[in-house]
Amino acid sequence: MLLLAAVTAGVALSVYAQNDTGPLPNSFPHDYPGKPNGDFSPEWQNYFAVENALLPNVSFALNRNYAGSIPVNRTNHPNDTLFFWAFEHQNGSLTAAEDDLSDVPWAIWLNGGPGASSMLGLLLENGPLLVTESGELTANNLSWANLVDYVWVDQPVGTGFSTADSDGYIADEDQMGADFLGFLANLVKVFPSLAHRPLLLTGESYAGTYIPYITKALFSAQNPPVKLSKIAMGNAAITSLDVSEEVPTLSLIETYPQLIGYDTEVYEYFKEQSHLCGFDFNLTYPQNGTFPSITLNETTGLPISGNASESAAARPQQRSRGTAHAVIKSMLRESGGSKLAKRSSTKVSTRALEAREVRRQEWKRDLSGRANGTIDPWYACELSDELMDYALNFSYPWSAAAPEAVDGVTNAYAPFNPYDLPDARNPEPNLDPTPFLNDNRTRTALHAPTSKNWTLTVDYPFNNTLNFPPDIANPFGDPSTPSAFLSELATNTTAANIPVIIYSGNDDSVVAHFASESQQHTNTTFGGIQGFTKKPQTPFTDDDGNFLGVVHQERGWSYILVDHAGHEVAEYNPQAALVMFREFILGANQTGLVQSDASVVGGEDPTLLPGDVLAGPTSILYGSDTVTSLYAFPSSTVAAWESFFSTVVAAETASPTSSA
Repeated sequence: MLLLAAVTAGVALSVYAQNDTGPLPNSFPHDYPGKPNGDFSPEWQNYFAVENALLPNVSFALNRNYAGSIPVNRTNHPNDTLFFWAFEHQNGSLTAAEDDLSDVPWAIWLNGGPGASSMLGLLLENGPLLVTESGELTANNLSWANLVDYVWVDQPVGTGFSTADSDGYIADEDQMGADFLGFLANLVKVFPSLAHRPLLLTGESYAGTYIPYITKALFSAQNPPVKLSKIAMGNAAITSLDVSEEVPTLSLIETYPQLIGYDTEVYEYFKEQSHLCGFDFNLTYPQNGTFPSITLNETTGLPISGNASESAAARPQQRSRGTAHAVIKSMLRESGGSKLAKRSSTKVSTRALEAREVRRQEWKRDLSGRANGTIDPWYACELSDELMDYALNFSYPWSAAAPEAVDGVTNAYAPFNPYDLPDARNPEPNLDPTPFLNDNRTRTALHAPTSKNWTLTVDYPFNNTLNFPPDIANPFGDPSTPSAFLSELATNTTAANIPVIIYSGNDDSVVAHFASESQQHTNTTFGGIQGFTKKPQTPFTDDDGNFLGVVHQERGWSYILVDHAGHEVAEYNPQAALVMFREFILGANQTGLVQSDASVVGGEDPTLLPGDVLAGPTSILYGSDTVTSLYAFPSSTVAAWESFFSTVVAAETASPTSSA
């Protein structure tokens, strides 16, 4: 869920920039009465069984479920454990004998961060019970666990209710993968049928980094503990943070022109800035060339790769990027703290917001008419920050609710919500599972550790430190790179006949769909061919024929764009998410599949994505968490924009800027 962001929506400073030299937390699992002796076995099922009656405020029926801490088997770190909460979809399906149900799938869910708890996914998105705005709990009739046995896992070690020695945090993603295999090896001893049943490995945001490395570990294992059958990653962190955050800015404006008040002059300004920064390129089918690797210089704000114009006129004055550097809003409400981790350190977020507000007050200026061939001297190529500030200054309803604020408990951003752009409420609804999970009755029922409190996210200390060198692979301190072996992953999954699904919510700006689609299409070779041969433009619908989004499938890889959904697809559009899960992740619906004669199952609709844009709704939600309204610009303004944008698309179709 989160991309635990070093900055969210360009708001929060990197949590890893803190000068934290104190000892890291040390935590360990708790032994509850009835714990068996010896190695894991089906005897442990009774120990891990959750007594639903002990869960506070749960007055509705739940299927049988199991929870607790399981070691990762890392040498010299017996307290390194992962916490799981698993639900049966049918009575006895999780506890089946080793040779039973061999053709019945089961699934794992991972949130991101890095450092975001997967209990966010369970309790806010696709689990059997959900936390409401009032703090109550309610049954989720749209839970993915209604269709398969589902296991939500807090990982890496030290995340959520998972425990870690103070020197036992992961060094990199390869160690994370090894830890996860150790956890799985123990889990299938408790539930032996899971070793032989098809596994659906699913997650979102920074799980787009976790899952490829877990898959790598499974492919490398001589005797993998589980039978991987399909991978699905939502709003996935599969490319660099700057590519995910900055490159799609113009696409976000085209999706939600309300952000600039439908002002065509302001659009031209951002379009020129995107060009000067080297962010403007078109996807072609088949693709000619690869997606550029873009990392912004911490001092100049220009791409290190040299994509931006190098002329003296185009280059901004030297300045520290400071709060202007948005580290990906977090591929996560998680997706928690940074924007990838939507819920990150409150202390850091508050400090960053104060600095941002000072800058905002100094800045107030209109951008229209400023397209003059030079890169902006303040923002440089940090276009996502610039768009956010423009909306907060000049675009109603965001401007009416400014300045930007971060909730001290949930770390929700308002009124500019990078996880769900058409939601401009301030404050945002309070969805906080913390009181429920830290209630001692819940803790006991779930066999959770008593050595730590559950938190939405942690500032994850890769290599057991928050003080990492500035040249580390990314602002989270993770030395591993998400896309380093994506084509290798594709080669291996193709050889093993394991489908891969990458899906995105159309309303997310933290990991905008254009970045994920581009990485999948231009930088990944699957089935021996780079990317897709045809443009995604096949609609998928619910059982009543209502449009839900766009789906495309080729050679074992699928891309799905979900309409009316933000960063956490199952939270913002649970009905569409369940159909997507049922039909494409669990099922084998062939809608969008390119066939040998180049025809596409379900047909193609070229009008769906003009300019690779799925237009958002014309109305923006605003008000507060309790009193809301919808705001829409006059129909004449919208019509004028649509006419203008159609000419933009026509011109780009006739003469594309760049193919890569």
